[in-house]
Amino acid sequence: MSSGLDILDDPPNEVKQELENLKTQLYLEIPSKSLDSNLLLATWNIRSLSKLTRKWNAEENDSPKRDLKAIRAIAEIIQCFDVIAIQEVRSHLYAFKEIVKALGSHWSFVLTDVTKGKKGNYERMAFLFDTRKLQMSGLACELVVPPERLESITSDSLIKQFARTPYAVGFKTINSPLKEIVSFVLVTLHVFYGEKPEDRIGELKEIAEWMSDWAKSEYAYDSNLIALGDFNIDRKDDPLYQAFTSTGLDVPEVLNRVPRTIFSDPGEADTDHFYDQIAWFTEEGSTPPLSIRYKDGGGFDFTKSLYKNSGLTKTQISWKISDHFPLWVEFDTS
Repeated sequence: MSSGLDILDDPPNEVKQELENLKTQLYLEIPSKSLDSNLLLATWNIRSLSKLTRKWNAEENDSPKRDLKAIRAIAEIIQCFDVIAIQEVRSHLYAFKEIVKALGSHWSFVLTDVTKGKKGNYERMAFLFDTRKLQMSGLACELVVPPERLESITSDSLIKQFARTPYAVGFKTINSPLKEIVSFVLVTLHVFYGEKPEDRIGELKEIAEWMSDWAKSEYAYDSNLIALGDFNIDRKDDPLYQAFTSTGLDVPEVLNRVPRTIFSDPGEADTDHFYDQIAWFTEEGSTPPLSIRYKDGGGFDFTKSLYKNSGLTKTQISWKISDHFPLWVEFDTS
């Protein structure tokens, strides 16, 4: 019976072949992980990560459409990175726990409780990380706007708190006698989309101010701050992008040329959907830059190897894997 299937079972041959095709694409497009010389960070909004159908291939009448093949594919992509921020983890953790199981015992995670309310969409923020490379440094917190700053924000901006509170977690590389420990803080968020783009400016401006204050503080836990997540920015240099980068946060230029969503035109830069971002402070001066050197970055279009001959529409694929592509950056830690 399908209910007896386990995520670690040997999949059917056609599923196995598709996963092998995915592995080949990942090998060709994502830098290899090295315990000593690089650090690979990623962010991914995985559409409504909640329940799953315990079959290798969900059928037409099954709900949800996310199945064991999709879970194995998602895990295959995640394992290419050292740490990844995940958005849209919902109340039910069935699919999330299956991903963790598929990743193996050397992976761990930290996540928030559910953000209740209509704007919160019953979502969690999560980080998955490879414990062979990283461990938590001791810091985990949510970003809250001080009351004094709320009073000074105009009526067309952020009025109360973040709809889904940004989540910050500190990580550090595993101690090694051959190299210095690298520590950093990742701040992830999923900006509330709202009814119009202007509804997002307040949250984007405040996260930029919050991170700038943190980076400048002599009492900060760590000044290596990296923001990553779904910022719901429509396009480069629009008012939303300007609000996000207003305090010096900088996005690697290569990320401005990669598609963010499954609905982008294949092989073309998506100039109208800059939803997902990875950014940090790069300029010397009042806000310290990172102490680790950026090497490269990109996105990953899983539709090149998954569901190519399935007859599924992009929308149908989005409910199995996601409507967003993962976004990644690589740092030199040698």
